[in-house]
Amino acid sequence: MNRRKTNILKVGNVYIGGDSQISIQSMTNTDTRDVESTINQIIELEKAKCDIVRIAIPDMEAAKAITKIKKKTNIPIIGDIQFDYRLAIESVKNGIDGLRINPGNIGSKTRVKEVVKSCQEKNIPIRIGVNSGSISKKALEKYGGVNEDSIVYSALEHIRILEDMNYTNIKISLKATDVPLTIKSYLKMAEYVDYPFHLGITEAGPVWNGTVKSSVGIGALLAMGVGDTIRVSLTGNPVEEVRVGKEILKSLDLLEDGVQIISCPTCGRTQINLFKLVKEAQDKLENIDKPIKVAIMGCPVNGPGEAKEADIGIAGGKGYGLIFKKGKIVKKVSEEKLLDELIKEIKTI
Repeated sequence: MNRRKTNILKVGNVYIGGDSQISIQSMTNTDTRDVESTINQIIELEKAKCDIVRIAIPDMEAAKAITKIKKKTNIPIIGDIQFDYRLAIESVKNGIDGLRINPGNIGSKTRVKEVVKSCQEKNIPIRIGVNSGSISKKALEKYGGVNEDSIVYSALEHIRILEDMNYTNIKISLKATDVPLTIKSYLKMAEYVDYPFHLGITEAGPVWNGTVKSSVGIGALLAMGVGDTIRVSLTGNPVEEVRVGKEILKSLDLLEDGVQIISCPTCGRTQINLFKLVKEAQDKLENIDKPIKVAIMGCPVNGPGEAKEADIGIAGGKGYGLIFKKGKIVKKVSEEKLLDELIKEIKTI
């Protein structure tokens, strides 16, 4: 796929835009003022290979906690600011790597200029985020309610405030809970600006529902070459957001990271406990850091044949299984030894 050409910016040590790797973001759900809990959750996200994390900055205590949090964590941190420009300035002062703030919501141009000046001094990017629930009144009236036109117009209002101050270190998000509306909004905005896009479906819901909505919305845009960094919004452990994000990118060949499991849905030919085997394989292969495809198939019919594009795989039989590489059978082993033998073979790749 041909990616949309965008400007490049830097959040900490992570590049966003241009030909940079599409990064995965998440957000802590701890109270930022609880420094220990926030640090522990960020470390969990780091282990899950999250690229960038966002934290809420509701008051000065949270802004001042940034220094302590940064000392014990490694990935770039973005501060989420609502309305109070002083929190943005304090966050920059305490080492934040990026801001999520809408300049039109923090008061006078003098206040905006103060935020811009602090960001310019430390090369801190700003993400302008408009979702279906935060469209300006002017945009709603002009375009007759919530639609892609009002979302884009509202975002452009915020963008122009910064551009008028010669500040272009910007990325943009245009999220809605409605998948088609989100897609149309990003595609329309792409006609107007070259800034990198932060993709997501806002308030996507519980893990199962939200995974489906986010995969469809984010995946559709990425497949069209639109998107530079992503955040899957789920009601649950933020580590799940990273896992889903990685799978979205891997499914589109936009990320080579760890094992990708291919498995069949099973049918009447299956004579092996495939559900148990796949679950155990997920647990045991999760920490293997090799960009390979592993097939776990229920029978010899759709084993080596249908899964021949896999680097290595299992085809189950009755009490036994075949291990194959690139569609060629390499050994036959008993069912109870299948997974152990598979892992041994993976280590030789």
